[in-house]
Amino acid sequence: MRHKKRLKYADLPAGSDNPLSSAITGRDRSVLDMVADAIKFDQTLLAYQPIMQALPPHNVAFYEGYIRVLDSTGRVIPAREFMDVVEDTELGRELDCLALQHGLRTLSKHPNIRLSINMSARSIGYERWGKVLKRFLSKDATIGERLLLEITEASTQGAPELVLDFMTRMQDHGIAFAMDNFGSGSMAIAHFRQFFFDAVKIDGKFVRNILETHDNQSVVRALVGVAKQFDMLTVAESVETEAEAQFLVDIGVDCLQGYLYGAPTVRAPWVEDLKAQRRA
Repeated sequence: MRHKKRLKYADLPAGSDNPLSSAITGRDRSVLDMVADAIKFDQTLLAYQPIMQALPPHNVAFYEGYIRVLDSTGRVIPAREFMDVVEDTELGRELDCLALQHGLRTLSKHPNIRLSINMSARSIGYERWGKVLKRFLSKDATIGERLLLEITEASTQGAPELVLDFMTRMQDHGIAFAMDNFGSGSMAIAHFRQFFFDAVKIDGKFVRNILETHDNQSVVRALVGVAKQFDMLTVAESVETEAEAQFLVDIGVDCLQGYLYGAPTVRAPWVEDLKAQRRA
């Protein structure tokens, strides 16, 4: 019996005669224009999500800052709506700079919090990004001790020498590093010895619905074991229920992040978090 070949996007003809291609191209162009305008008119900001200590007193360990842009109507647009289009462009590098700048300004204004910001190997080689970091570190030596930079496995593997050199130089400033999306790549365990990761963030795809998926339970247990072997803090992403949180605590996860504790918000959540901690 012959099987019908499944049509793929790559099989479709290029050019204006292909409606799907035209729609995607038009959508990408619209996204690029929106991001370019947001950068030009200073319409970018961070949204913050708490990362909680898994064990009592269950305080906020730190916050993660996510880049956001405002569209022409003033709506806050999350990164998932534009990052895949701009991440390999000059606009992507500009957003990296702005995310870092917003984050460092936040740390300057609020000396009692710690904050993580996403970066990539491309950020390290981008001159303006480096200048932003250097400027803030020179103004306030304590900022580095409260800054956590997150970098994915894939980015680390793409330019290991560059990342390692940067990590080495930043040690003097007390900056911590977390491997983001831990478990989603194929980094050899031996490679951990080369880098200076202080924490790993377990990819949310292994955490979501973990109680119903025995394979994910085994994967997360293994990832926690690897992290502990290298004395790294573990953060589980995408925690949505109390039962999931309890399972993760039971297997030794150090910190929890997800909608159970709050969605990213452009308002300063530490104000209310500090009030709650004082009441507790």
